[in-house]
Amino acid sequence: MNAPPATLLVSVDNPVVCVKISGRANFTSSVDFKTLVNELWEEGRRFFALDLTDCLIMDSTFLGVLAGISVRLANAVPPNGAPHLILINPNSRIAELLDTLGVAHLFKTITSAEPVSGKFEAPATSAACSRDEISRTCLEAHQTLMHVNPGNVPRFQEVAQFLAEKLKKPNPGPY
Repeated sequence: MNAPPATLLVSVDNPVVCVKISGRANFTSSVDFKTLVNELWEEGRRFFALDLTDCLIMDSTFLGVLAGISVRLANAVPPNGAPHLILINPNSRIAELLDTLGVAHLFKTITSAEPVSGKFEAPATSAACSRDEISRTCLEAHQTLMHVNPGNVPRFQEVAQFLAEKLKKPNPGPY
C-alpha cells in the first residue's frame, strides 16, 4: 500500500517560518517542500522551524533535501548564534535516522510538550511534478547526504548512479 505524501502547513511569523509536516515525509513530498522553501527564500526568509510532532517517518530523499536546506542556510546567513533550521519534536525513528546518516549536527532539535502555535495554512500547490523532477530531487538529496557525511557513500552511491542514468533518458510525464 502506497502511503500518501506528507501534508505541509506553513505559518509565517517574522522572522521565523514554521512548517508543520504531518504523515510520511518522502520523495514525493520532498519536491513540494523544496519548492516551498525556495519560494520563501526568494521572499528573504532565512529562519525555519519544522514541527515534526505528527511526522511519522522521513525517507532519505526528504532528509537529504532538509540537509541541503540547512547547509544553504548556514552558508548564506552570517552566524549570530541563532539556529537557522530547528526541528521540533522529531520522533525516535527520525532522530535515529538523523544520527545514522550523520546529519544530526546540521539541526537544532527541540522537544516541546506545548503545541506549536500560529496561523497555519496550506501552501500554494503546484501541478503534479514530472518523473524527471522527482528523480532530480532524489539525486540531489542523496548527493547532499554523501557530501555532508562521506560515510553515506556506500549507502547511496548506487542509488545516485541509477538516478543519474535515469535522468539521461528524459521522462517528463507526471509521476
